[in-house]
Amino acid sequence: MLESMLALPLSAAAAVLLFALLYGLSPMNGRQVAVVVALVSLAMLLMYSLVDWPGGDVLAMYVAVLMVTAYLLGIVSHARETRGAGARGRWFHWAPAVIVIFFALLFALDGVLVVVSKQGLPDSIANLILPEPARQNRVRSVFPGTVANDFQKKEGLYNEYLQQVERQQQRGWQVNKGWLQAPVADRPAAFQVQVLEPDGAAVQYAEISGQFQRPSDSKQDTAFDMREVEPGVYRVVLTLPEPGVWALVLKIRRGQQLHEVHASTSVKVPAALLE
Repeated sequence: MLESMLALPLSAAAAVLLFALLYGLSPMNGRQVAVVVALVSLAMLLMYSLVDWPGGDVLAMYVAVLMVTAYLLGIVSHARETRGAGARGRWFHWAPAVIVIFFALLFALDGVLVVVSKQGLPDSIANLILPEPARQNRVRSVFPGTVANDFQKKEGLYNEYLQQVERQQQRGWQVNKGWLQAPVADRPAAFQVQVLEPDGAAVQYAEISGQFQRPSDSKQDTAFDMREVEPGVYRVVLTLPEPGVWALVLKIRRGQQLHEVHASTSVKVPAALLE
């Protein structure tokens, strides 16, 4: 995964190794080898992105780091070649060195921020930075989100969704949903859905499934299936692990009919943590 902490320095090290091999084994000069390394790095990144898209910010960071690495290797090798040919002057100067150090620190900071956004802060650092009430409420520093990376793909899926919404409006089912008691984090609570026809008749023998989604951590998403406890009334007992706002995606199927509902709910903090 490109989001791991070691992936970026290992990628730069691989570019340096490739440069050293080509520079030592081929008749090309330093600048030519640097161009080849840059092109190979871009090709590898693009092929990886087609298999597992890491996100535009991560991809841009890797492109920048690998291109700068190839550029610096080309400059250093060319300076050594020029000095070896008898040119005057030093091949190293403090001004470009400062620029290189600045960008190295910038890339390192960007890499840390990307990793933290995916994996969260280590517990030892989180305990120092986050205030005590936040830790009691178990606020997470990770932010993977619930939006998929391919949300712009396949326009046909969006058109199909619009057709599904239109069919739902024409069907006119009435969906009443809610908790039988206020949900509390790490405590079981009964969630109930009632489905009625436009004339008030119960929609029986439907298959109802859904998912409560955690916007701040998609790993905590909780899927469920409901059972019919009386005509048109479906129920399930759930335990949501964290307090705060959860998104709900509910799917009701009966034969070829599909009815989808989107909503949100709020989960309370356990009373013990408020004391």
